[in-house]
Amino acid sequence: MSVSAEPMTIAPGWLRGPAFDMGFIVGIALLALASGAAVVVEPSLLLPILFLDVWLLGYHHVVATFTRLCFDRASARRHRFLLFGLPPLLLVAVIALAAGVGVWILATIYLYWQWFHYTRQGWGIAQFYRRRADGAVSDSLALLQAVIYLPPLWGILYRSHQAPETFLSMELRVLPMPEFAVEVAAVAALAVIGYWLWLRAVAWWQGRLALAHTLFVLSHLAVFVVGYVVIEDITAGWLVVNIWHNAQYILFVWLQNNNRYKAGVEPSARFLSTISQTGNFWLYGVVCLGLSTAAYAALFLVLGSVYVGQNAVTGVALLMIAFQTINFHHYIVDAVIWRRRPARKAAVTAPAE
Repeated sequence: MSVSAEPMTIAPGWLRGPAFDMGFIVGIALLALASGAAVVVEPSLLLPILFLDVWLLGYHHVVATFTRLCFDRASARRHRFLLFGLPPLLLVAVIALAAGVGVWILATIYLYWQWFHYTRQGWGIAQFYRRRADGAVSDSLALLQAVIYLPPLWGILYRSHQAPETFLSMELRVLPMPEFAVEVAAVAALAVIGYWLWLRAVAWWQGRLALAHTLFVLSHLAVFVVGYVVIEDITAGWLVVNIWHNAQYILFVWLQNNNRYKAGVEPSARFLSTISQTGNFWLYGVVCLGLSTAAYAALFLVLGSVYVGQNAVTGVALLMIAFQTINFHHYIVDAVIWRRRPARKAAVTAPAE
């Protein structure tokens, strides 16, 4: 390969602008990695950091999905089954699994499904950045897929090989995985990463580096490798990837809603279009966080009244059934809504699925 410097002017490919995108890419990744490091150094910080993650980001990011489902009449009509038909079906399925197989199956499904869900989000947003680079990313899709998917594959195989008995204090059973399979995945992932870094170094030298796409992929690699491989404890490692995923999702959904209503408030979707205006970002956050806090507080109150007087095992089982039903519903809904393009022309493109 002949490498020569050829000065060119390449747009960085931001989704919104340097301030937003650097926070979205670098800021969120640093927050996630710092949280994981804090827990590794001081394990007693796990519970307070986990609480903040779940309350401020986890619940919020689930509600963010509903801004795409039912915050305007047209979306609510279009997604009636996802809103009203799918939840009871999932609840029945989750209860059947817990009763027929054991509560542990919910933790096992969650471990693998959330890993796939988080990886798919990384791929989708990387594709969004690739498109915004306007042709500056010359790598083949096959190479980009390998760069995005192989490190997480290495990570989940490593976790399976570790065979931890608990995950988030839940009983866990993983797929048996020989050490050889983990080593093969590690070699493949590191080789692909090395080759991709070489190509990006060449692009930088030639003045044609797609900066935003490159930074995003680097953040994806750092979060997955640290979260699944470097950090030994499965829960502390998961916390890194979960914080990254939740915060990223919240900001990305806001960006899409903001782009959708960039012309101003629309009478047909007055509530969503109002809170999605740039100047109302604080209001959007207050609404989503307020709704998520109220909804999950009500859920805890209801479950508490149901299992009053029952043993702790029953209470934990009920919580797992409720929360995993919500999680699985989110994963399915997320896969559906990001595949569909809205009927009206808008600056919305499928990022996560």
